[in-house]
Amino acid sequence: MSRLIAGALCAILLSTAARAEEAITLSCTATTDCASAFAAANRGFFAKHGLAVKITPIALNSNIPAALVSDSIQIGGPTPSVFLQAVDGGLDLVALATASVTNNSTWDGAASVARTGSGIEKLEDFVGHKVGVPGIGAFLDVLFRQSLIIHHIDPGKVTFVEVTFPTMSDALKGGAVDGVVSAEPFLSRIVAAGTGKPVNHFLADLPEGEPQILYAATRAWAEAHPKGVANFRAAIAEGAAFVQANPDGTREDIAAFTKLPPAVLKTIKVSWSAPDITKVQLDWWVGVMKGQTMLQGDVDTGKLIAPQ
Repeated sequence: MSRLIAGALCAILLSTAARAEEAITLSCTATTDCASAFAAANRGFFAKHGLAVKITPIALNSNIPAALVSDSIQIGGPTPSVFLQAVDGGLDLVALATASVTNNSTWDGAASVARTGSGIEKLEDFVGHKVGVPGIGAFLDVLFRQSLIIHHIDPGKVTFVEVTFPTMSDALKGGAVDGVVSAEPFLSRIVAAGTGKPVNHFLADLPEGEPQILYAATRAWAEAHPKGVANFRAAIAEGAAFVQANPDGTREDIAAFTKLPPAVLKTIKVSWSAPDITKVQLDWWVGVMKGQTMLQGDVDTGKLIAPQ
């Protein structure tokens, strides 16, 4: 009898292993934008859908396309601008889902920040100064530039350099930059440290429901793993629903993967999670980027979303 039971258990385990997708490594920058993935991992939604997902941080959003192509990660969380520039440059990537979108409840989750003592008090004061962004061409970089354009300020008169989120406060304190474009949870830490103060919350200038972070993969990986894509989308949808309904629990999930202290995360707003991605959303980004001459050719957004 014991042999029969052992044999049955072994068969069950082998069957379960056979159904499981191969392990997936997913990378995002350490912000609240990938909260749906953090929740899906921490709350067991990935496992529920047969996925073994390892989440690893990445310092600069602009490094994600190269990591995807090299297969060091299978899914990444690039900003739409980084994603579209990579495609425009010849990389064959597809969007799987949206991680976070603009929302009027989270407009103050990002800001341009002036170094304490820099003399920068208003948006036009950034002209002639050096501003650190978390990736040239990344979401915050592009939308801060768009805010400058909306307010009739030439972005070409501001010097932009790349500064990772964790080093922004030190860069301000040391005078390496006169300002940064930051987001939570790092924005609150900069203010609390006294190294900088917000100048404008540029997300307030934007329409609602536009993607801030996408989940993307190479087309080759997505086509080779249609079941994995479907299961990933299902888990992310559950993660997004959890994020929207349980911001306090989501902060625990964010802390588990970003290693930021829960006390720091306690007071910040979590980015609004919305899993669906549409051609219309990508078209909006193409329009913004073409207005900033950030795309060289015509991007066919209808081909950039992995099939359902």
